[in-house]
Amino acid sequence: MAVVKEFTLPDLGEGLTEAEIVRWLVQVGEVVAIDQPVVEVETAKAVVEVPCPYGGVVTARYGAEGESLAVGRPLITVAVGPAMGSGASGGSSGSAAGGGASEGSGNVLVGYGTTAPGARRRRVRPAAAAVAVAPAAQPAPAPTPAPVSAAIRETSSVDGPVAVISPLVRRIAREHRLDLRSLTGSGPDGLILRADVERAVAANGSGEAVAPVLTAPASTAGPAADAAGERVPLRGIRGAVAEKLSRSRREIPDATCWVDADATELLAARAAMNAGGGPKVSVLALLARICTAALARYPELNATVDTERNEIVRLPAVHIGFAAQTERGLMVPVVKDAQARTTTGLSAEMTRLTEAARTGRLTPADLTGGTFTLNNYGVFGVDGSTPIINHPEAAMLGVGRIAAKPWVHQGELAVRQIVQLSFTFDHRVCDGGTAGGFLRFVADCVEQPAVLLAAV
Repeated sequence: MAVVKEFTLPDLGEGLTEAEIVRWLVQVGEVVAIDQPVVEVETAKAVVEVPCPYGGVVTARYGAEGESLAVGRPLITVAVGPAMGSGASGGSSGSAAGGGASEGSGNVLVGYGTTAPGARRRRVRPAAAAVAVAPAAQPAPAPTPAPVSAAIRETSSVDGPVAVISPLVRRIAREHRLDLRSLTGSGPDGLILRADVERAVAANGSGEAVAPVLTAPASTAGPAADAAGERVPLRGIRGAVAEKLSRSRREIPDATCWVDADATELLAARAAMNAGGGPKVSVLALLARICTAALARYPELNATVDTERNEIVRLPAVHIGFAAQTERGLMVPVVKDAQARTTTGLSAEMTRLTEAARTGRLTPADLTGGTFTLNNYGVFGVDGSTPIINHPEAAMLGVGRIAAKPWVHQGELAVRQIVQLSFTFDHRVCDGGTAGGFLRFVADCVEQPAVLLAAV
């Protein structure tokens, strides 16, 4: 006898509470194996595939592509039975994801399977199916939504609790002074989703009263809303970037200093390193190597501020993040333990992470844990910038384009390869003298790479 198992969106780690469905990888009625990816979701950090811990026939999917789901909400249900093969369990008990090993692999973390790879997907022939599946001519039965827990209810002293999908939705409503009781949710049993709140905020911002927005077509927003231009929801990676940068501006008293440096010798050193036919070294990797040496000399800048305990936390390892522009937006992959890597090792890891960013294969672990950020905005053809610190870090080095410019070299005017370096730092962790010393050391290493040898 088949047992229907419910698989919920697992905890994706790193404090993530929701994810947006990008693409379903299975259909209702399809047979899946244990640990087979069933859906591709986008978190605030990366696009990842979610494997299902059960093997059997998919009986229902929850959520459409483009919809956001909170961690713990149902993703799919799978009919598991002895006739489903080795990928399914024969147990008659068990409930949602996270059951015993005999019933599946458990509510696994994203990107990790717990058994050997399963068989390829296959369609079920209705006559041979071992479980009851609705005929193709009939619509699949509507999934029974999980009960809304008390943890996702907004309590009202007047009208009682309001069903809200996540704390993030409650926070957005509070920030915009939006009364959740005035909304009609589009989720199961009237559950208020993030999209509901965003539409209500947009309507309120255009001068209209906040009302149950889902009962009226979007065209009724009126000419005032149309005149405001296209509205793009801040969610996914774009929303995460906006939140982090806003928080940085709110919490960190930052300051910026900058200097022009002659990078002619740095480029010559790179050319000499790459002339041997071995692994190529990028300019960004050379700058990362210089930064690790500078942070060893000025460790107060490899730090974070614990506001709750009013303490500066100086970190022992240097994890360098570097800005990478992709089709999905700005991403900051992190090179872990940069201080322990060679220059060629840094270059190889940066190349790997850059390619993963471009193909959308970065994991949450690849995008977290940074202690210092290197921002090469010179690739956009600009000379200078005032970078915003990547919260909760304490500093960021910005690098402009390297361009031929007139420069006084050895007492004579010459055409040299000049770069502007911008350094933004948290004024709580150090004073201007420390920041200036750091930047001057970096500039000296750029102008005379041999200086770096004295620091290692």
